[in-house]
Parts: sequence; structure tokens; C-alpha cells
Amino acid sequence: MEKCSDVMTRHPICCLPEDNVVRVAQLMKGKDIGAVPVVQNEMTKKLVGIVTDRDLALKVVAVGLDPKTVIVEDVLTRNIVTCHADDDLQMALDAMSLHQLRRIPVVDHEYRIVGIIAQADVATRVNQPEKTAEVVKEISL
Repeated sequence: MEKCSDVMTRHPICCLPEDNVVRVAQLMKGKDIGAVPVVQNEMTKKLVGIVTDRDLALKVVAVGLDPKTVIVEDVLTRNIVTCHADDDLQMALDAMSLHQLRRIPVVDHEYRIVGIIAQADVATRVNQPEKTAEVVKEISL
């Protein structure tokens, strides 16, 4: 069985709670990603939440807020599902399916971000087309 560390993207781009959402949206655009983990500070990398492109669309744009004045802390999701690098990959895939998540942060035992697993990682790094199709189907329901 593969481990989460086998398919995760290591050292994901992160942001801070006090960052402006415009900066985060620019990171998403520039790196072609749909979510940015939020860490307590750059030194500890302790995960405090995640902000997604959907968060920006629904919590900022859809309610007419000025993105120049909104900070990440105001729109991030705090209670997030995570996994550990040494967990079996199937456990992470099951969690993604159960919670309909397109990505899952990977943390160490001190809750510091070490990676992230996205649908694209599963599609490109897991050599099992049936498993990939099943994961995408379950997440997208």
C-alpha cells in the first residue's frame, strides 16, 4: 500500500491569517492551485486552516466585499480534515471521499504542514486508473 508521502506535493505554497485575500488569489492564479493552506507563521508552519478559491468566491465576491480589505483569517476554513505523511494513502482517499474534499493537507505530528494531496496528485501519481476514477467520482457527488 502506498503512503501519503508517495503522492503528496511537498512544501506547498502557504499563506498567513493576516494576508490579504488579493495576495492569496494571485498566488492561486500564478501557481494554478485552488487552495492555499494557512499557517500560524512562516517559522513554525503550524496549520491553522485552508482557504480555497470557492471560499474567495462565496465569502468575498458573492457578498460584495472589497477583496482589498478582507484578510484570510476572515474567510479561511478552520476545522479541516488532514492526514499524515506516513498514513496509508487509502485512508486519505477515503477521507477525501467521505468529506467530498478535492485536496487534503498533510501534517506532521506537531500539526505542521509538510504537503498536500490534491485530486491531480492522485490522478498523476497513483498508477491505478480505477482508483483515481472512483476518488474523483466520490468527491464530486
